[in-house]
Amino acid sequence: MIDNDNSVNMEIERSRYHHGDLRAALIAEGLRLLTIGDVEHLSLREIARNVGVSPTAVYRHFPDKQALLAALAMEGGSQLARRQRDAQAAAGGGRAGFDETGRVYVRFALENPALFRLMTAQSRDGKDAFPGEERGGLGLLRRNIAALAAPGTSEEIQRADFVRSWAIVHGLAMLMLDGQVPHDEGLIERVVATANAPGTA
Repeated sequence: MIDNDNSVNMEIERSRYHHGDLRAALIAEGLRLLTIGDVEHLSLREIARNVGVSPTAVYRHFPDKQALLAALAMEGGSQLARRQRDAQAAAGGGRAGFDETGRVYVRFALENPALFRLMTAQSRDGKDAFPGEERGGLGLLRRNIAALAAPGTSEEIQRADFVRSWAIVHGLAMLMLDGQVPHDEGLIERVVATANAPGTA
């Protein structure tokens, strides 16, 4: 009976997930679980059960939990980058668009605390900071710094502007996540708007 049940389950898995659908479904479920719990409680078996496949099917895509966490961080970086690009375009680019990408960064962290902390942890482990599409928006930040810098601004100053801009929004996000300052949209608006402009380091 058990053998028959396993055969049926495998047939369901093969018919339901194909052409990479299962991997996407596993990542989507992992992201969903991070909205209601932390990384420590994330389980490959729970994800498999929720998606409706056997743990063996999960291990074909993610050999261990660390592989899944890396994929979740990658997807988080991609989502953040896309949201920042959309916000920049909606604001009309320029300095207004630049500021809006910073606000999106903080809002993303507050809306996705477990995922954001995972993304940060991945960078501390020696991997690319905020992996994913355009490295989680950091490529976009570099391009914005270069575009807004005054003609002749040195690479050294642009590098300092990059670090400062990232530090401002990342620091604000972490302060809010850790409860050291309130989650206040007005504060996000003011802190980003009053940050030093690129090219002044």
